Amino acid sequence: MTTPLYDEDFGPAVLAPARPSTERLLEGLNSQQRAAVVHEGTPLLVVAGAGSGKTKVLTTRIAYLLAARGVQPGEVLAITFTNKAAGEMKERVAALVGPRARVMWVSTFHSACVRILRAEGRKIGFTSTFSIYDQADAARLMTLVCRDLDLDPKRYPARALSHQVSDLKNELVDWETARDRAETVHHKQLAEVYATYQARLRQANAMDFDDLIMTTVDILQAFPDVAEHYRRRFRHVLVDEYQDTNHAQYTLVRELVGSSVGREKGGASTSVPTAELCVVGDADQSIYAFRGADIRNIMAFEEDFPDSEVVLLEQNYRSTQTILSAANAVIAKNPDRKDKRLWTDAGDGAPIVGYVADNEHDEAAFVASEVDRLSDEGLAKAYEVAVFYRTNAQSRSFEEVFIRVGLPYRVVGGVRFYERKEVRDALAYLRVLANPADTVSLRRILNTPRRGIGDRAEACIEAFASRERIGFAEAVRRCGEVTGLAVRSSKAVQEFAALMDELRTLVDGQMPPAEVLEAVLDRSGYLAELAASVDPQDESRVENLSELVGVAREFSERVPEGGVAEFMEQVSLVADADTVPGEGDGVVTLMTLHAAKGLEYPVVFLTGLEDGIFPHLRALGNEVELQEERRLAYVGITRARQRLYLSRSHMRSVWGQTSYNPASRFLDEVPDTLVDWRRSASSVTSTPALSSVTSRVMASSRGRTAGPGLRPIPALEVGDRVNHDAFGLGTVTAARGAGDAAQAEVDFGAGTGAKWLLLRYAPLEKLARS
Repeated sequence: MTTPLYDEDFGPAVLAPARPSTERLLEGLNSQQRAAVVHEGTPLLVVAGAGSGKTKVLTTRIAYLLAARGVQPGEVLAITFTNKAAGEMKERVAALVGPRARVMWVSTFHSACVRILRAEGRKIGFTSTFSIYDQADAARLMTLVCRDLDLDPKRYPARALSHQVSDLKNELVDWETARDRAETVHHKQLAEVYATYQARLRQANAMDFDDLIMTTVDILQAFPDVAEHYRRRFRHVLVDEYQDTNHAQYTLVRELVGSSVGREKGGASTSVPTAELCVVGDADQSIYAFRGADIRNIMAFEEDFPDSEVVLLEQNYRSTQTILSAANAVIAKNPDRKDKRLWTDAGDGAPIVGYVADNEHDEAAFVASEVDRLSDEGLAKAYEVAVFYRTNAQSRSFEEVFIRVGLPYRVVGGVRFYERKEVRDALAYLRVLANPADTVSLRRILNTPRRGIGDRAEACIEAFASRERIGFAEAVRRCGEVTGLAVRSSKAVQEFAALMDELRTLVDGQMPPAEVLEAVLDRSGYLAELAASVDPQDESRVENLSELVGVAREFSERVPEGGVAEFMEQVSLVADADTVPGEGDGVVTLMTLHAAKGLEYPVVFLTGLEDGIFPHLRALGNEVELQEERRLAYVGITRARQRLYLSRSHMRSVWGQTSYNPASRFLDEVPDTLVDWRRSASSVTSTPALSSVTSRVMASSRGRTAGPGLRPIPALEVGDRVNHDAFGLGTVTAARGAGDAAQAEVDFGAGTGAKWLLLRYAPLEKLARS
């Protein structure tokens, strides 16, 4: 009989009997998958090509460890990159081996580190209730630090400093080392910022996301007894998406395994034998260098672990052979890679469709027409279609055309739920209630909603805290002693402190997070302020807060004993899965290629295949970056299951100017025998012309304003007043050329200045003279 398993992190799962037979576990695996599952002893690298069943291999290997090798569940640590992936893996293992799966650690790098730090943080001065600052919290703290250090925001922008400090932490460089290494004025200033930022974090009993891993590594290296404890516990360490690890994550894995090899020696020395390490990844899908991912981690695995074994998974269970052959041909152009060729026994499938558009709107019109055709012919539904592009800005043309023809769509990558202001405000209240020392969150809500506590009052409180050498929260409580604080402001601060004391009694009384949250929204006046607003956007903000309360209720259903602190920990570590539309949404998905990693669709349109667009312009002169761009193309191609479209534009508008780019080298690398070209060349010669697709699609716009490239060319003279869709009102100051080559210089005033525009494509309207 199967029984539901309750898990504090991942909720219920339907379970199979606890002791599956070894034979049943290995059923359905191909020879290479089986080799990866049963391997034991030495470190193992599983090179898992796209769609080769790596999740199945990982989950089956874990189940095999428990069922066939007598490994205890508590001896297993499996690390993934998202909570969604961790939850799925844990559920699948539970379905194979039963309730014993609940004891395993299956989590993200950050979640695993949080659990270690909650237990061990006191060794370095943190309480177990430390706050976790996400990117926005960290950015706000950095802004405060820059202001306190009186830095010129133009020379030292807080956002850039945040990225630089993050990079240092990902390389395990602490502020003292950064100070000692600093040679230039900028590096010395960065070290001071880093030191002050860390001091403020420690004062708030808080860590940012980068600290979670860096601090865990520090503890493991500084305290041999702690390192030995976790090495004795975790005898089997498995890491997914190993190609995406940065240096800090690489070092963390090495410390947990207890290996003495690697590109750097050091760390705590213990007598515990090395744990069994299994990493799964694909260097050909390493596309996150901009986030700090180091491809050397997987490329040098055999060098780091000389006794390791490598298993290649090349059989693909996702795509047709035509699609795989295209992917193989493109990625083969990258040098110094471990050779592998994806193959499938599913057949060749439909040919790849190619299309050369006149401009980006023609390209979007072609996509729209194909989606309609596929739907009409019963070949694909809208939710089965994804449109990929290299940069977010490219979505504009698709959105414009899709709106005109009434094709439902969703852009993945808009403002995410937990990044919306009202959600962040509400969560800041909960953070302060759970951790009164959290200064960043406290200062965020001090005057939210507006209660008459301005910047000057906040500065007075901060100065008092500094002078008295107390925390900001304590200074708020003692606001009556603050000099220079207006009577009205002092009264408002006292009322705020009383409110927080009142709300904190709910937390101390173990009230469920949802009830605490509802009390916060009610007693603070936040909800009333939104409800009284006539701004239509505030109605959606109320709906978002309602959704947040629902999230808190769902948490309590999964974790009945969980309080506000536990709820905040889950929110801080939540995966970014809410922006990906599900099958029931009935819409076409638009997203960047980076966002597409890990997803798959029956139909994929890979667009903007032009040198300078994809590969990106900055990569054209850099071989390392060009190789990463090619890996990105490989990822895009291998997202397609049944049908793949490749398209490019003869010309497109960039910053209001027309650019002409040659075909992408990646497009040229796909064998011609695999591609059915619907249109192999642009119809544009001296006069841009419309393709039949564009004409047909634009005709369906029912008389709305024509898009760029389709407007009549205005006759402009010096002195004419015009209106531009993006730049606003302006005055013509010069003109040159004629017909399709006609250009005008328009002065749009302060902020934008004068710009030369090609009138054929400029979204420009001539205004009547008064």
